[in-house]
Amino acid sequence: MNALSGSVFIFINKKHNQVKLLLWEGDGFAIYHKRLERGTYELPPANDNTGNIAISNEALQHILQGVSLKSVRKRKRYQQPA
Repeated sequence: MNALSGSVFIFINKKHNQVKLLLWEGDGFAIYHKRLERGTYELPPANDNTGNIAISNEALQHILQGVSLKSVRKRKRYQQPA
């Protein structure tokens, strides 16, 4: 994967209580780190066996805020055809 693509790369430790976000900001890399005092981060299920998971920015916000991804229900919205 290309780290300069503008994507955010998310790394969660084995205990699921720390997360690091790696982002290319045009002139250098930025690393954001968050460690939970209590609780864990939820990971979405992997689709393949490469270990990579693609998620939306909405799902990332839910993970960082501690919202259970299984309990999120989205209401219907209009989407412009591609």
